[in-house]
Amino acid sequence: MTYVVLARKYRPKTFAEMVGQEHVVQALGNALRSARLHHAYLFTGTRGIGKTTVSRILAKSLNCTGPDGQGGITDTPCGVCEACRAIDAGRFVDYTELDAASNRGVDEVQTLLEQAVYKPVQGRFKVFMIDEVHMLTNTAFNAMLKTLEEPPEYLKFVLATTDPQKVPVTVLSRCLQFNLRPMAPDTVADHLARVLAAEGIEAEPGALKLLGRAARGSMRDALSLADQAIAYGGGAVREAQVRAMLGAVQREHVTALLQAVADGQAADVVRLVDAMRAEGVGAAATLEEMAAVLHQLAVLQWTGQAPAGDEAPAAVRALAAQLAPDQVQLLYSLALHGRAELGLAPDEYAALTMVLLRALSFAPTPPVAGSSDTAPVAPHGAASDAPSSPTPRAQPDAVPDVPLAAVPVPATAPAQPAPTDSGVAPAFDGGALADEWAALVDRLDAAGRLQALVRELALQSTLVARDAHGWRLRCASATLAQDGARQRLQSVLAEQLGLGEGWTLTVEVGPATDTPAQRHAAARAARQRAAQQAIESDPVVQALQRDWGAVVVAGSIEPLDDAAAA
Repeated sequence: MTYVVLARKYRPKTFAEMVGQEHVVQALGNALRSARLHHAYLFTGTRGIGKTTVSRILAKSLNCTGPDGQGGITDTPCGVCEACRAIDAGRFVDYTELDAASNRGVDEVQTLLEQAVYKPVQGRFKVFMIDEVHMLTNTAFNAMLKTLEEPPEYLKFVLATTDPQKVPVTVLSRCLQFNLRPMAPDTVADHLARVLAAEGIEAEPGALKLLGRAARGSMRDALSLADQAIAYGGGAVREAQVRAMLGAVQREHVTALLQAVADGQAADVVRLVDAMRAEGVGAAATLEEMAAVLHQLAVLQWTGQAPAGDEAPAAVRALAAQLAPDQVQLLYSLALHGRAELGLAPDEYAALTMVLLRALSFAPTPPVAGSSDTAPVAPHGAASDAPSSPTPRAQPDAVPDVPLAAVPVPATAPAQPAPTDSGVAPAFDGGALADEWAALVDRLDAAGRLQALVRELALQSTLVARDAHGWRLRCASATLAQDGARQRLQSVLAEQLGLGEGWTLTVEVGPATDTPAQRHAAARAARQRAAQQAIESDPVVQALQRDWGAVVVAGSIEPLDDAAAA
């Protein structure tokens, strides 16, 4: 007997067998049960998600006569009556499928419409199904408009397309439109498990997850890949063989690369990429798997749990604790954009190496041992052992409207120790310098004198030393401390404060404490705590909670000054 591929053998015969399209099944089922039937339906969505299948099930529902031949319109076609069996076999005379990809002209459409004047021969309704309807010519679309708008009562149109943007609005307005969704990898994997169990084929869960991801939301693609995996594995579907068949990268390779990036070890990055080249591991597949792992990391950092159906191994959890959330976001963006660069490079492995080295160039400065300022803070809602949350973008607090000249400006103090070899004296009173620098930065920022990286450098730095010839700032970010931003900040300070031409600004990289940004964050946190305390202690709120079971939604409380600023 001729083998029937899984995608055809397990094509759903009823709405109950449809997978991942519950919103369409519910709407059509309700319409069929109440006999509130539209004359034209448009099903849109990517390939292999059930557009043609829904059309055939709808045709059976409209024409089913039941096992006893006495049935009517139903949302559960019997599958045994002559109409159901003929539609499944593709020989029902009152159900016509037209492939607009190869029959796109006006002549083909007119030939189809000529059949509309004749009543059904076998069934209750004539059903015209036009697949890939967006491929029709404009003349063909115009030819069908009148019939599509006012068809005979016994005629139903079903249109399907993967590109609804190319369908004229005059056609869209005449149809009831349903958008079939791409299926989630877990949904695809679960369905594959049922199909392979029915076939008596052994399948490992990890292999099914790989097939579910490779299908890109298409159940037909997933079943076709399953056929290929069965042949490749000699009758079994195993993870190692499916990974080799798909060219997928082992997660251990990706976690090792990310660990090297997290440790700042460029030599390890190059060595690992060379080893992957020797093993024939694809660069594009590596970046794709890296993006998947980084997505897992980000969800783990912000929620304390791995994404549903994707258990995080110990190596991934360790990375989540080591990498800062903002660094994870940067790495994710680099992985996505890096895939587009592979085709431009003469060597895809060289391009992969450059993507990873680029990630190293943006890595934050390693924290100094024992520094209390580098302790991670868990994001809102994350577990206590989750990694640090990103520091919110600092916004200047309210600054009194006084002239710029009235802002305290750090000046040379005769009581300072003598300058060091660098020519800049060490700070003799860190608290006073921090106060003066924070006031100066806030005033310059409020006056609009600080922009972009210059603003970030000023906010993320603290003044640690000064003399008549220059000031020295300390910043924790090597990226912000680069010469470009430093020179622009020096120009702003010299211009606004009237400093001499010989005056210079230096920026050293190191742990920066009591920066303007940290002060702003502390002030915002204090305002937030005060606002939450005010709400919790409000008598009206307490009465609502006591008498009506009211609940204060987490994250919904904002200080009035912050809300007004927004």
